[in-house]
Amino acid sequence: QVQLVESGGGLVQPGGSLRLSCATSETFFNFYAMGWYRQAPGKQRELVATITWGGSTVYKDSVKGRFTISRDNAKNTLYLQMNSLKLEDTAVYYCKMRKGENDYWGQGTQVTVSS
Repeated sequence: QVQLVESGGGLVQPGGSLRLSCATSETFFNFYAMGWYRQAPGKQRELVATITWGGSTVYKDSVKGRFTISRDNAKNTLYLQMNSLKLEDTAVYYCKMRKGENDYWGQGTQVTVSS
């Protein structure tokens, strides 16, 4: 069973930064596309950023230039560096692994941006 464990969330003021991590013990992590998604209260889960096994990235328009997705295949870890955080970035952030035709999700980590 695939396990994904997110960490790094917390409370931050507008303009601040956080780095989220998503760790897995999954073998061949480097072969799988990964992504970060978020879900705010009362809203649907939405894509934030994705990264392929080759390192190609895609970002939601509203986070371009502020967020950076990356992966360390030696550590089996996915990251999301979030800078210049805004109130509207408040959400539970989830990482996702695309393995074959299946998607696997972590439990989520809360990010709250508030003054």
